[in-house]
Amino acid sequence: METTALAMWLNAAFALFDATVLGALHALAEAAGFALTPLFGLVSLLGEKGACFFALALALMAFRRTRRVGTVMLVAICLGAIASNVVLKDLIARPRPFESSGLYLEWWRFAGAAPEDGFSFPSGHMTAAAAAMFALMLARPSWKTALAGSLAMLLMGTARCYLVAHYPSDVLAALVVGALAALVAQIVVTRACSAFDARARRSASKAKA
Repeated sequence: METTALAMWLNAAFALFDATVLGALHALAEAAGFALTPLFGLVSLLGEKGACFFALALALMAFRRTRRVGTVMLVAICLGAIASNVVLKDLIARPRPFESSGLYLEWWRFAGAAPEDGFSFPSGHMTAAAAAMFALMLARPSWKTALAGSLAMLLMGTARCYLVAHYPSDVLAALVVGALAALVAQIVVTRACSAFDARARRSASKAKA
């Protein structure tokens, strides 16, 4: 398969950054042996297709107090998935690190990661994590949600790079896509809820009259 011009540009523009981060994580893998592979493998598995984030959004939607938060999160995840998995991945068609470099292939094998298919840019796992966590932070701003969201995104991004499933630049791009998806979701849900509340008040006023 021929590499697209966009993919080649990404590989060249972020070569040093990607190599530095992946090299540091490989050094960590060598120092830890295989101790971290099960942890990061589990994190990656939970984030597959955004599963754990969809589950969290649906759980929040089940309760009236957190329904709006869950709705914003669900909309954000869906928007992020469309942007990353439907549009950008196929448009850019960037091969995964272990498919593009013999060195990265060795690091991928050393990490003991499971086989991955599909294109690399941006990371779908990270897009889902970023969309969900930024949605949570926008809907419920506090230092607790900021801390929890930041840790979740850091863990997911580190896991995907540690397993050499993605370039660090894939993760950064996904962070941006997820943040934008969360912002759009917050605006859409807020306006929809405001319109619904206004209609409900008008209906109540007519009923009293």
